[in-house]
Amino acid sequence: MPASDQSGLRNVRLQIMLDRDELDSIDDWRYRHRMPSLAAAIRELIRRGMLMSEVVHEEEIDLTDRVRSTDFRAI
Repeated sequence: MPASDQSGLRNVRLQIMLDRDELDSIDDWRYRHRMPSLAAAIRELIRRGMLMSEVVHEEEIDLTDRVRSTDFRAI
């Protein structure tokens, strides 16, 4: 599903839950990199993470066991 239409407007809303430490860490990163908003910072972090996943060899990441969302943290 595309995140924007032909006009460039974003039309998909995504809700995530963070704990206070995760939010503080992302907010600190946002201010250090002079991002205009929390949403912009999160989009940029996702973009960078996706680019990095292209560099990491798949065999280095083993997700064959049952994985829960609590196994992943922003910090």
